[in-house]
Amino acid sequence: MKILLTGVTGYIAQRLLPVLLENGHEVICCVRDKNRFNRKNYSTSNLSVIEVDFLDKESLRQIPNNIDIAYYLIHSMSTHSGDFENMEEICATNFKNRVAQTSAKQVIYLSGISNADELSKHLTSRKNVETILSDSRFALTTLKAGIIVGSGSASFEIIRDLVEKLPFMITPRWLKTRCQPIAIRNVVEFSVGVIGKTETYNKSYDIGGPDILSYKEMLLRFANIRGLKRRIVIVPVMTPKISSYWLYFVTATSYALAKNLVTSMKIEVICKPNNLAEMLGINLIDYDTSIKLAFDKIEQNQVLSSWKDAQTSENISKNFSKFIEVPVNGCYKDIRSIKVENSSISLAKIWAIGGNTGWYWGNWLWEIRGILDQMVGGVGMRRGRRSDIEISTGDALDFWRVLLADKEEKRLLLYAEMKLPGEAWLEFKIDSNNVLTQSATFRPLGLLGRVYWYSVLPFHGIIFKGMITKIAKAK
Repeated sequence: MKILLTGVTGYIAQRLLPVLLENGHEVICCVRDKNRFNRKNYSTSNLSVIEVDFLDKESLRQIPNNIDIAYYLIHSMSTHSGDFENMEEICATNFKNRVAQTSAKQVIYLSGISNADELSKHLTSRKNVETILSDSRFALTTLKAGIIVGSGSASFEIIRDLVEKLPFMITPRWLKTRCQPIAIRNVVEFSVGVIGKTETYNKSYDIGGPDILSYKEMLLRFANIRGLKRRIVIVPVMTPKISSYWLYFVTATSYALAKNLVTSMKIEVICKPNNLAEMLGINLIDYDTSIKLAFDKIEQNQVLSSWKDAQTSENISKNFSKFIEVPVNGCYKDIRSIKVENSSISLAKIWAIGGNTGWYWGNWLWEIRGILDQMVGGVGMRRGRRSDIEISTGDALDFWRVLLADKEEKRLLLYAEMKLPGEAWLEFKIDSNNVLTQSATFRPLGLLGRVYWYSVLPFHGIIFKGMITKIAKAK
């Protein structure tokens, strides 16, 4: 079948895409910017990429008419500016109107479980999107999930941060709230299983695993699997705002996402019974097993996608390609070159930089910079990286975003997503003569930007020199 896949740079779509291709489907990927998508990861003629911004209905003309199935996997909960409910409504309306003009018989929408009388803004918006999509000539199949557990998922990584960082937790009341977590493998199986199933047309299904647990139970069972002793005390005095800041400072989530998550976590998300798993022959994975499967992928450096990679700064999200061309005029630069002892080893070091590996010199200084960034609302150094050895365009890398990762050209280009009075790039490139060039570029914003550059210049002299020297050594 010819399938339109939206939200391709998001967590779910990146898990779904390889399965669709393996099953022999032809997939058209919708991305806002082609440079965000690494086409080299897929050696198949059944994949095509088109640039579509669902907030701009004119760009939807790129969508071909002869599609059979379309996935709607667009969510805006973590947006830093604007009204995400309004954005989701516009995107859904534009999508519906364009797909209705095609030959698509079915749209598959992944939403959130919304069975409570009072819903959060996040779940209300998801329900509104379902209403919009259901009013069209195509058949809509809605799959509603709660907590999704898998390597790189937001829920998994937040739980992991809390459990591994905090031996003792004073937590808000919402940790008593019950939910029905589901393994990412099951989410993909449901998403693929309903393709072309006429009995699922114009129907909505809650999908969840076999366990119904409180958030406290989820944290303690996670700790038990990891062999950690943890104590959790629930207090009634933590307001949603305090809870949001608590999540923001302890985990790798942004404050915008933390606020929406806390609001949603006050509401039970338990599935209404249905026979979809039986109909599709899906064996539901329990919570403990899903945690173990996630760590199997992490330990093998096989994490296909991470929720952090989908969260870019407002600047980049609007025009990713624009930032690949590093500016020259009106910029301050720190450029260093050195002959490498072994280009293969140095390239491997560049590809492993950040995250658990660190920055090769003065890691404690990088950590301090991350703490300072977090104190003013930035991402800090909490995001790490998806894999310890591999890196791709669009990945999050501590407080950087990967703009370009080309092993053939031996070039890595990063853009700073920390809070700065200006814009910053960091580039590594090894030429044909085995000379490594490390370039730091800063484009200041006003007087404050210039003051900032000169204030950190002494530290740059030490850190950047130490970093390039370590990378160049063949050990």
